[in-house]
Amino acid sequence: MLLCGFSTLHAQTDDVVREDTLEGVTVMSRTAQRRLNEVQVGVERIDIGTMSKTPALFGERDIIRSLQLLPGVKSESEATSGYQVRGGTSAQNLILLDGATIYNAGHLMGLISTFNDNALNNAALYKGLVPANFGGATSSVFDISTRVGDMNQYHLNATVGLLSSNVAAEGPIQKDKSSFLFAGRRSYLDFFLKAKKEYRDNTFNFYDANLQLTFRLSTRDRLSLSFFRGRDNIGVEDLTDMKWDNTTANASWLHNANSHLYAHTQLTYSAFTDDIGIDMMDMYYTIKGFIRHLTFHHDQRWAPSKKFTLKYGLESTYLQLLSAEWDINLLHQREKRDAWSNALWVNQELNINDKLNISAGLRLRLHSVLGGAPYYELDAEGNIINTTNPEKWHVVKTYCDLEPRLSANLKLSPHHSIKMGYSRSTQDIHAIRAASMSMPFDRYTMTSNLLKPELADQVAMGWTGITRDGSYDFSAEGYYKWVRNIYDYRDGKTFYSEVEIERILLGGRGRAYGLEFCAHKNKGKLTGWLTYTLSWSENKIAGINNGNWYTASNDRRHDISVIGMYKANDSWELTAMWHYNTGQALTAPSAKYEIDGRTFYYYAERNGYRAPANHRLDLGATYTKKWRRSTHQWAFGTYNTYNRYNPLIIRFENDDDKPSGTKATLFAMFGIVPYVSFTVKY
Repeated sequence: MLLCGFSTLHAQTDDVVREDTLEGVTVMSRTAQRRLNEVQVGVERIDIGTMSKTPALFGERDIIRSLQLLPGVKSESEATSGYQVRGGTSAQNLILLDGATIYNAGHLMGLISTFNDNALNNAALYKGLVPANFGGATSSVFDISTRVGDMNQYHLNATVGLLSSNVAAEGPIQKDKSSFLFAGRRSYLDFFLKAKKEYRDNTFNFYDANLQLTFRLSTRDRLSLSFFRGRDNIGVEDLTDMKWDNTTANASWLHNANSHLYAHTQLTYSAFTDDIGIDMMDMYYTIKGFIRHLTFHHDQRWAPSKKFTLKYGLESTYLQLLSAEWDINLLHQREKRDAWSNALWVNQELNINDKLNISAGLRLRLHSVLGGAPYYELDAEGNIINTTNPEKWHVVKTYCDLEPRLSANLKLSPHHSIKMGYSRSTQDIHAIRAASMSMPFDRYTMTSNLLKPELADQVAMGWTGITRDGSYDFSAEGYYKWVRNIYDYRDGKTFYSEVEIERILLGGRGRAYGLEFCAHKNKGKLTGWLTYTLSWSENKIAGINNGNWYTASNDRRHDISVIGMYKANDSWELTAMWHYNTGQALTAPSAKYEIDGRTFYYYAERNGYRAPANHRLDLGATYTKKWRRSTHQWAFGTYNTYNRYNPLIIRFENDDDKPSGTKATLFAMFGIVPYVSFTVKY
């Protein structure tokens, strides 16, 4: 069954029906009818199995790129796994793996995602309107959980592709009481490089590994331990050396007190680091930074009846952030920030009658900025007029916000419903992009005495309908979002202008609004879905663009995805995907002038121009054959089948032959890319 929102369940939310014992946990299939009944507005459920059938770059199954086929979700560019949701940037998305935060979730500068799908169980994307148990992002929350290993049988899964190979193994540690799951993946381009003498000293590889251990302590208690590590290494002799990684560790205890009450306690650690060096003109430039989270989370769910559910909990996180900026010959002291963030939340779900369901929640957030590093006072031009050095753990400033959340589902008939909702969310970690897409060396900063938390309010309303036999279902949703305290570079400032990142930023307001449409076919040999998104995104910041509203860099007017899957027989399945989106908004020079023989450009309007549109066609075919106790699968396909060169980077250069005196040069990443992979499962 295909849904535009896809289908899956989350083991820590109400998508799982819990009985008296953990052995009685029952997974409910999500159908078009259940989508109709969903009370939460703007949620998309990701079916890992369905996603794996869509064509992918290099044949790499990629859960992040699958999000870009959903309404309201747009890719940053063809060459990155970064995505933008409802007018937000990728930096305003929160990605959680078993409750741990992941940053810059892409390998090879974002070509493929950092997640190995063999390790994943299910996922849900909340497009701005989120339940009260989530916080920390103003655009979306993508909640992913790792699979639990089989407690009765051993399984092995291995895939060989053009870019990388991966293996997954699972089985019981002690039958019926404990299990393990391991999934690992590594690229091998560097092995080919070493075969050539001129490339032998270069490095080009990535790897990721997932480990999940599950222990059934009693009929009412389960303990899970999970670990994730993803790392990239890219080095070009005498030019550059780049490394970045994500590391997470998680301990989770689930306790069923009785058939009406369960408690979940979790301790997580996550760390993102980047270490990049460039050797240029006899000078060595480096960028180093990190973001670390240590989080305690506890929640409880009380469901005394089928019509009433109450969920409540608390969360406490210690944050450390080292802003990554250029360090030239060790001349700079990097900017470091610490904080302690706490939250209390409650969420109630109430089935008032057969027609009306409501979910209402409230989240109280306290974010304390801690000492241990210099803090500044600035004048209007960004110059430092005073510096203080508070002691470590000294509370410099505390921000307090209430975040209400409300969603309602009104059923007009057994086949039609109207949904509406409102949500407020805040964000304390801000990424400042060096370009229009996310990179491992983006500069991050945290809410401080100068930078306020981002605060977003969103309202949404939509309609969902299904045919009587469930063969087709349709949805339409509109939203309006307004954001306070968004940040952008001051005019004339760039990524590396200052060590103190607060000096190059200005804060202001943003707004985004749009319409999302989706239609899907669920039955027959041919299944698939079609999505269309119409949207606007704008910013207004005093000191930028003369204080007027300007188009945000992530504004895309139109976005279309068409996906078809045809099951020819038990062995062959064919897939096709066509995608189109309006080009990225960008700032182009309006004029140029010369001083002492040097050329300078004048920019009259921020993001006043637009790149050409992007579109491509991907085709795929899968052949599956069972042989004795194993299953063999071949996957073939072409990415960008009609060889469209979509612009990745646009540069403006001098051209005295043109009336404007400048020319735009477009750089593309890919033409047509064929792929093949082989998978064996035991």
